[in-house]
Amino acid sequence: MSTGVADRHAAPPLCPSAPARMDGAFVFGVVGGTPEERRVGYLNARVPVTDEVLALAGPVGPTEVFRFAAPCAGSGCSHFDGSDCRLVTKLVQLMPPAGKALPACQVRPDCRWWRQEGKSACMRCPLIVTDSSGRSESERMAANPAV
Repeated sequence: MSTGVADRHAAPPLCPSAPARMDGAFVFGVVGGTPEERRVGYLNARVPVTDEVLALAGPVGPTEVFRFAAPCAGSGCSHFDGSDCRLVTKLVQLMPPAGKALPACQVRPDCRWWRQEGKSACMRCPLIVTDSSGRSESERMAANPAV
């Protein structure tokens, strides 16, 4: 019989900046605040991606309104270098922490960013919007796999 602990670590870690339509994706946060001071509010449960949920984004893309997580694509992702996610490495280097306390997050136990960068990643996560025209220069630099 499985305990779930070993099974969790056998599965691919979760990417907390996944596209909405990626296999296995779910919503774990909602973007709030102002365009200048965006903050992710974390949900108490993982919400499956459905057409109805995606429609709630209205006229903008779902990744501007929601944060999605899904199994890490590994070598299928331009940010993955074969062992680490370069995106989170750059976010930790370029972005300030969002606060002093770890946010409550449903993804953390399985999160690639947490496993790789620990608390430093989690402290920046509330600032991250996967797709947004209002990104800061630091976010644009971190999101560019060529940099």
